[in-house]
Amino acid sequence: MGLLHRRVLGYRACMPIEFNSLDAILNHGFDTVIDVRSPAEFAEDHVPGAINLPALTDAQRVGVGTVYKRISAFDGRKIGAAMVARNVADHIDGPLATKDGSWRPLVYCWRGGQRSGSVATILSQIGWRTEVVQGGYQTFRRLVNHALYDDPLPHRVVLLDGNTGTAKTAILARLAARGVQVIDLEGLAGHRGSLLGATAAGQPSQKAFETALAVALNGLDPARPVVVEAESSKIGRIALPPSLWVAMLAARRVVIEAPMQARAAFLTAAYADIIAEPDEVARRLAPLRNLRGHAVVDGWIALLRGGEFAALATALMVEHYDAAYTKSRRIDERDVIAVVQAQTLDEVGQDRAADAVMAALSGL
Repeated sequence: MGLLHRRVLGYRACMPIEFNSLDAILNHGFDTVIDVRSPAEFAEDHVPGAINLPALTDAQRVGVGTVYKRISAFDGRKIGAAMVARNVADHIDGPLATKDGSWRPLVYCWRGGQRSGSVATILSQIGWRTEVVQGGYQTFRRLVNHALYDDPLPHRVVLLDGNTGTAKTAILARLAARGVQVIDLEGLAGHRGSLLGATAAGQPSQKAFETALAVALNGLDPARPVVVEAESSKIGRIALPPSLWVAMLAARRVVIEAPMQARAAFLTAAYADIIAEPDEVARRLAPLRNLRGHAVVDGWIALLRGGEFAALATALMVEHYDAAYTKSRRIDERDVIAVVQAQTLDEVGQDRAADAVMAALSGL
């Protein structure tokens, strides 16, 4: 292409941008980040805020790969190029139709190769100032891994601890509203952290959880305490990364204590969506038969079928959760900053508990 044609079309070569830190790629400065991987790849994990404009659909990607391996690389690239061109044309006529000449997109694919290069070249020829991520998604993933697996966390973690039903997650939200640095691990994991904790929305992939966690940590001030709820090393099927788990094991704690009646009332309200489906609750309780015995679980299910939800919550805490929680946490290994006594766990009680936790944190 001659110089005149380059000027007329506004074409410029796309030079890959190298990102050397998670903070750098999160603060990229572009108008839009475009993930051109297939929808399935995007769904598993992606750069926060990215939109998915696939160069190839899931089915097309499989088909091109098959031709590439079984027939020839040339035929695979030729067929793939035609598909990419048609898909990009649809994106330009669709989601990108309203973008003006000042729009600056940042494009990435799996490893910063043919898909992102092809899409970026077309966008650049239109006149948009387009760049690609060197190394693609794999670069981003390495930065997330580095933040969560390679180095110790620089943050001062404080655990919000307490038995099941002490409204720890609700109090955590109140702390955040008061300006305390918190990370809601159960929220990020899409799970309430107990046998009955699965939600209708389901859990994200492990990679997506780690991305959300790394982004959350990146936005916090390491000089200030970060409060997280005391959890086991797994929340549902999501495993906590080693750096966070090590920090949690060594963390100081604020413990919430509340009367059994208050805890049962809180759990009944918090799990209203679950207990509205008795058959599903019975299914989730079934695995405990081997641990607690058939008679105990049958008693729980009888309370469930009878609509005695507060009694069921009490029985679960007395006969399962409290004993399991006491056994799993290593109290002697963690320094207790304060024990907060919450007489109620309604809205007023949660506010009072949050204020007491803040007071305990004030000296850190």
